[in-house]
Amino acid sequence: MHTDIHLRLHALRAADLRTEAALFRLSRAAVQPSGGLRGRLGWFLVGLGLRLVHRPPVRVPRIA
Repeated sequence: MHTDIHLRLHALRAADLRTEAALFRLSRAAVQPSGGLRGRLGWFLVGLGLRLVHRPPVRVPRIA
């Protein structure tokens, strides 16, 4: 493939990708994040998991 053709194809593909990225950003900006109950529940589960992980081990008393 000739160098100029390869460079032109690359420029066209880059322009297409930039256009798709801009459309994606615009569509994501239009959607309002729904972080209400779902977000609070998620963070509650994260906190619960951290408490379970950091719980001190249960020690069984030894009778000598």
